Amino acid sequence: MIACIFDLDGVIVDTARYHFLAWQKLAKELGINFSEADNERLKGVSRIESLNIILSLGGISLSYEEKEKLATRKNQWFVDYIMAMKPDEIFAGAKALFDDLHRHQIKVGLASSSKNARTVLAKLELEKYFDAIVDGTMIENSKPDPEIFLKAAKLLQANPDDCIVVEDAEAGVESALRAGMRCVGIGSTEQLGKANHVVDHIKKISYELLKNL
Repeated sequence: MIACIFDLDGVIVDTARYHFLAWQKLAKELGINFSEADNERLKGVSRIESLNIILSLGGISLSYEEKEKLATRKNQWFVDYIMAMKPDEIFAGAKALFDDLHRHQIKVGLASSSKNARTVLAKLELEKYFDAIVDGTMIENSKPDPEIFLKAAKLLQANPDDCIVVEDAEAGVESALRAGMRCVGIGSTEQLGKANHVVDHIKKISYELLKNL
């Protein structure tokens, strides 16, 4: 292992709930019932693809221009939520893991489909922990396409088979595996069973666990 690449939402901090609240608000305006179970389908996919899923729940068809306007509104609500975030919202154990990896000369990267990833990192004072950051503004294809992880590996100057990914979404796990990387899933084995190892929280991940994968 030369590098470890982390997703952001649901792995390092629970920005996922802010996405859910913003999407739910938009869905309500469109007269669509949007539940937390529905929200699981949005994890790891792009903003427009997420909107397409919500629109399909209501059987609504819109032009690309209309979708862009709705996605922009949703994003503004999300930004309003994250601008109020505090560093104490970082999941316990995350910073200690980053420090431990650096102590063992392991490069640490971030690969998030969110176009607001850098804003979140700045609010949480986390930027200094990452040797490379790839966000949604830097890719053409969202997860499960492997592009985001391959780009992160290139920036980290690491071969894919020397990288381990930490993900909480099924699409993210698939993306990592398609990139030729090993993957630790954070969540349930039922949902993330394709990962090489599954834990229920980032505090359960250590350098030793990753080294032995």
